[in-house]
Amino acid sequence: MKNGDLSRTKKIQAKIRPVTKISISEEIAQQIMDLIANGDLKPGQRLPSERELCKDFGAGRSSLREALRCLSIMGVLNARVGEGTSVALDGEKFLGKIVEWRLITEKHDIENLLEVRIALEGIAAAKVAAFAGKEDLVRIDDLIEKMEGALNDAKRFAVLDLEFHVTLAKASQNALLFDLISMIRGQLVRGLSKVLLLPHALTLSLKEHTAIAQAIKRGNPEAAQKAMQSHLGAALKRYEDAMGKQLPARERSAKSESPR
Repeated sequence: MKNGDLSRTKKIQAKIRPVTKISISEEIAQQIMDLIANGDLKPGQRLPSERELCKDFGAGRSSLREALRCLSIMGVLNARVGEGTSVALDGEKFLGKIVEWRLITEKHDIENLLEVRIALEGIAAAKVAAFAGKEDLVRIDDLIEKMEGALNDAKRFAVLDLEFHVTLAKASQNALLFDLISMIRGQLVRGLSKVLLLPHALTLSLKEHTAIAQAIKRGNPEAAQKAMQSHLGAALKRYEDAMGKQLPARERSAKSESPR
């Protein structure tokens, strides 16, 4: 091990505390996560050896290995035979997995998810307007044309609607933004399908998507962001209308009287 690596290893070991909790592997994993979050362990950096870590944590090898295994599954660490264990280079994948897990395991109000989506996709549209290439613009035009041809087919329109938003998220050139938008969109599929069944919903949606596309073609990030947020705000309103029509009269009344 080089002198620089040895020095960094000793600094890391000095910050490790003997574990005391019942779930030893959980505390080991938390301490390693803290070291990464604080910048003491950097992407690509190797961890001390198992023997050194066991000594510093005051823990057995089985508990240490369980903690390292869990962090490897989560994508925080990379473990390779003969090379030891190192911090993963791509932290965005780990963050994406955490967010995805929370979306899967926790109940979220669709209206709240739509509000988050408005913020994220507004940023994505602005970035596309600023950096879109010729191929991106051709793809966006093609999708608008296909959406025009699907105004009498709600299912087909829904597929193209999804493709439009995914295309913009990819063209934003921000992998984390794309992952977050995709995960939130996945939780909204059922709710969005109800929106498109409302009278004139397809026509209104096409008009809004067209406004987004035109702002992007003009290379105007501010207009693209505003058009996207206006579209998704209208979609939120249509969702509320769709759900209002499906609720019993008493529930509709309570919903309308509740503070926003």
